[in-house]
Amino acid sequence: MNEKVSGTPAKSARHRARELALQGIYQWRMAGSDVAGIDKTTRDEKSLGRYDVELFSQLLRGAVGQHETLEAKIAPHLDRKLDELSPVEYSVLLLGAYELANLPEIPYRVVINEGVELAKTFGGSDGHKFVNGVLDKLAMQLRAVEVAAK
Repeated sequence: MNEKVSGTPAKSARHRARELALQGIYQWRMAGSDVAGIDKTTRDEKSLGRYDVELFSQLLRGAVGQHETLEAKIAPHLDRKLDELSPVEYSVLLLGAYELANLPEIPYRVVINEGVELAKTFGGSDGHKFVNGVLDKLAMQLRAVEVAAK
């Protein structure tokens, strides 16, 4: 049975890993925290619930480690400068761009959907629409064959 007592579906371990990676990227961006430290602190925390530890670490370390390359892929699809994005939008887009560029085994539609859900949960009222548009354009660039096959 995969439901909480409240009747709402429990979050998957992979979705929870994305939430934690998003929070880690946000912490890195806002406080300049060390990624290895964020990774260790998160792994050591026992109250975070069930999550895919390996996916969390891969997403956090990969997105931050490749942030300059990923920013260059994201920037052409923005309607404003990268540094004018909200910290949540930036973090969601960096995470989504990392998945689209490096994890072809995850369908692009899943990446976009997860990004939209994260933006709805953590971002402003219409940030999810912006994230959806940018990740959709990025998917067409990075996963052209997969998108065309839909």
